[in-house]
Amino acid sequence: MKSKLIHHNDERTFALVFDTGDEPMASLSIFANQLHLAGSHFTGIGAFSDVVLGYFDWKRKRYELIPITEQVEVLSLVGDITVVDGKSKVHAHVVVGKADGSAHGGHLLEAHVRPTLEVVLVESPVHLRRTPNAESGLPLIDLEA
Repeated sequence: MKSKLIHHNDERTFALVFDTGDEPMASLSIFANQLHLAGSHFTGIGAFSDVVLGYFDWKRKRYELIPITEQVEVLSLVGDITVVDGKSKVHAHVVVGKADGSAHGGHLLEAHVRPTLEVVLVESPVHLRRTPNAESGLPLIDLEA
């Protein structure tokens, strides 16, 4: 992954370009923690050679895995970066399109880029924190933290 700071004022804006074989969730997490990002959001487009989506099963309180093992277009990637236990935490959802035009979406758990993924990440001056939610078991944004 390559990155470039493209704007800096009250907030920083970065362009991130992922290459074939890059795993975007791991790379985003490393990048976010190196820069201590929080209160950030991002969008992206590109393509994956494979992807694992997640669907949160409310009754079981866990993500059900949805593996897709073929080339797909990233139609929409959106996410945020907050702080959990003092570390930057990446949370992303993605919609991918298959060759037949069908679309699949969910929580982005893992993927491999092919040939590229282009992401624009914006860090706001106010950092957001996540705290565990008793009902779901998920760390949710806590506006009071």
